[in-house]
Amino acid sequence: MVGSFLNVVIHRVPQRESVVRPRSRCPGCNTQLAERDNIPVVSWLLLRGRCRTCQMAISPRYPLIELLTAVLFAAVGARFGAEWAVPAFLVLAAVLTAVAAIDLEHFIVPNRILLVAVILGVPLLVVGAAGGDGWDDVSGAAVGAAIAFSLLLVVNLAYPRGMGMGDVKLAGVLGLFLGFLDVGHVFLGLFMGFLLGAVGGVTLIASGVRTRRDHIPYAPFQAGGALFVVLFGRPILDWYGGG
Repeated sequence: MVGSFLNVVIHRVPQRESVVRPRSRCPGCNTQLAERDNIPVVSWLLLRGRCRTCQMAISPRYPLIELLTAVLFAAVGARFGAEWAVPAFLVLAAVLTAVAAIDLEHFIVPNRILLVAVILGVPLLVVGAAGGDGWDDVSGAAVGAAIAFSLLLVVNLAYPRGMGMGDVKLAGVLGLFLGFLDVGHVFLGLFMGFLLGAVGGVTLIASGVRTRRDHIPYAPFQAGGALFVVLFGRPILDWYGGG
């Protein structure tokens, strides 16, 4: 269900439209979708990827986003269990899914979505700290946000063509959540983002999909690195620290 809403966000936010009204419609014939045609994943399969009215093809992105959101939510639940921080990291997973999809298609990181991440994330992280280990987690979140934002701002100032301010702001949001876990997660998350970005960029150029002069969206790599560290960062950091 959340993934279905994220599809609305991904489609409408770049066009500066409301994500609440009007209800979902076919972009081809403008017919309002019936409830039976709005069931996540199932409706797309039953309709064979086409509008019931005009037979316009419906992008497979829609069920993929819904499935990806479900997988990420399940993974976050498995990672945190019954911890109070679960809602905050579910918000992070949803935000990163939307941001990555929008950046892939439009090469932008919308401020509206980042603002929602902060507005929802900060109080949820405070709740997570109150019900968990204590207020050090909140200070860690603030420090993490400052570190991640500052480091990527330096990169942006040094090489503006390689990284936009949207990526810098996203880094601040990622630092907020990763810093809640601890500062080690922040540095590991930034490293994984750069690593995925480097490998992905080289792969895209080598395959001919992009050229050296083309803009390569960085937010999907940031998101992937951050989510990887949220889910698997603790054992990696423990192993590194023990070594």
